[in-house]
Amino acid sequence: MRFEVEASRNWLEKPHQADATSKIKIALLYPDLLGTYGDSGNAQILAVRARMRGVGCELTTVNGGQAIPDDADIYVLGGGEDGPQQAAVEMARRDGGIARAFERGAQILAICAGFQILGESFATAACASSAGLGLVPVVTRRGQSRRCVGELLVDPDPALAVPLVSCYENHGGQSELLEGRPLGKVLVGVGNRYHGGVDGYLSDNVVASYGHGPLLARNPALADFILARVPGAVLGPLGNQGVAEEIAAMRSERIAAARKIARAARFSSLLSRLGH
Repeated sequence: MRFEVEASRNWLEKPHQADATSKIKIALLYPDLLGTYGDSGNAQILAVRARMRGVGCELTTVNGGQAIPDDADIYVLGGGEDGPQQAAVEMARRDGGIARAFERGAQILAICAGFQILGESFATAACASSAGLGLVPVVTRRGQSRRCVGELLVDPDPALAVPLVSCYENHGGQSELLEGRPLGKVLVGVGNRYHGGVDGYLSDNVVASYGHGPLLARNPALADFILARVPGAVLGPLGNQGVAEEIAAMRSERIAAARKIARAARFSSLLSRLGH
């Protein structure tokens, strides 16, 4: 299913005219399997942000059993439960489209189960180690104590030039990077591992995170970062508000939110010590 994405004028007072000669192709993979936490919205945000910056966009939805297109610029994978996750990795392996896209340098955004699928292996309730696609140097094992649920705040790698990344996590797996760099340092929450202090993975063509929200809806500057890495993409200015001002405002807002979460956590700890 293909359709042109047009941004509503309610999103921007003076939207830029889309350049008909420039079009970014986005493929949303298996939302029927990997769409438990609304992560399909990430593809929509990428399309809207491209349109807001004057670039046309074609969004393709690939459900389970359908062929993955070879010509997309950005591929989006979301989160899902154990059974659908296992089905998704088996379909993706047989299809081979995401592996071919990775090899040619297409951009990939992978969230939670999507992140695990790209790795060397991941765990499910039924299997301690299932083979992943082997595209990202990460191994995911079952957590030994508690499920990671709650707000996740990440101080991203400086190369991204984006503000603090705000999202939420809900996962039982614990991921270990065998090499490479994470998306950023965890300020609030867990991320990849209980004691690892980092979230996700970042390379020249992969952005991965445990962050739901959807991630890009809560972090539009990260969507712009991904769009800007598409070869040949020329992004216009963001209407009446520059990116620097938007980033500064969001960073300030998220620092305040982090302090509020930290205060709540300290209060909860105090109540626990008092026996309440």
